[in-house]
Amino acid sequence: MAERDRKTGTSTAGRPTSFDIASRAGVSQPTVSRALRGDPTISAITRRRVEVIAEELGYKVDKNASNLRGQHSRTVAILFFEDHSSAVSLINPFFLSMLGSIAETSAVRGYDLLISLQHMSHNWRTDYEDCRRADGIILLGYDDFLAYRTQLQQLAELGTKFVHYGAALDGHPGPAVGCDDRQSGFEATRHLISLGRTNIAFLGHASARYPEFQGRHQGYLKALDAAGLELQRDLQADAISSIPSGQAAARKLMAGGRPFDAIFAASDLIAIGALGVLRDAGIDVPGEVSVVGFDDIPAACMVTPPLTTMQQDTRLAGEVLVNTLMKLMRGEDAEDTVLPTKLVIRESCGAVKR
Repeated sequence: MAERDRKTGTSTAGRPTSFDIASRAGVSQPTVSRALRGDPTISAITRRRVEVIAEELGYKVDKNASNLRGQHSRTVAILFFEDHSSAVSLINPFFLSMLGSIAETSAVRGYDLLISLQHMSHNWRTDYEDCRRADGIILLGYDDFLAYRTQLQQLAELGTKFVHYGAALDGHPGPAVGCDDRQSGFEATRHLISLGRTNIAFLGHASARYPEFQGRHQGYLKALDAAGLELQRDLQADAISSIPSGQAAARKLMAGGRPFDAIFAASDLIAIGALGVLRDAGIDVPGEVSVVGFDDIPAACMVTPPLTTMQQDTRLAGEVLVNTLMKLMRGEDAEDTVLPTKLVIRESCGAVKR
């Protein structure tokens, strides 16, 4: 980074930059950029302060760069959101499996990809809107609905073109691509019931903060009701989509003392965590307990025993995400898209021994 004069705060390596103005004004560089181009979201006081400092420093706006920002970048941005449950930045492998399809479909359409790992506490909305790094954004990997809704609403109000993978909810900003979580949860639970399982646990959050998991839980409840099975509330344990969370949920389930002969996990990562806990406790899967996950990530067929799961078609999902975003970028309307799922049966399920 260039050295700056201690008194003026300006760069000593050449002509002043927008970063010099930001330092003097006590605002971010993106705010300076917005103020100098007359963005109405910047207050008149802040805009004037920035303009005065720019004039004092002799800052000149690069018209060529400004014109370039006004043109199409022929770039699509993918924003992955890190798993906040760990000190290490992690991305759910389910979303990583979409990347190849997104890249291929974008290339066919003549677009490059810009990939970024974000955290919900960062002002990613401002960064991408101000810098005009991409013509549109694909959002992947967030979980807490209440945490991201406000930022998505701001993106929509600014006219940013974006699409997200997840649940399609009434009033949700921007189009969504996802699956029918409720029906998929019903089918997964119905399969366990068909095996003779009657005490079926659900691992995963069931609140509105996690709408995909909530939908899967609703399908689970529907299947129990259709089979005439009584809901046992202590056979549900909260979990986000991570192996450690699945482990904690399985331990909580076992500590509750309620007998169970099956687990429907709201994601494969939760299921894989639960499998490890069951194995350590000497519980036979699938002899004593059948386990079904959700997503069909690559690891699902590699664990012991291989995991039965509801498969989401990530290749199709990547294509639909890009094509939906392209519609928005052309100024066309784009609707929510619900993709099919398929039950993939592996060794983690087994019938009750009579």
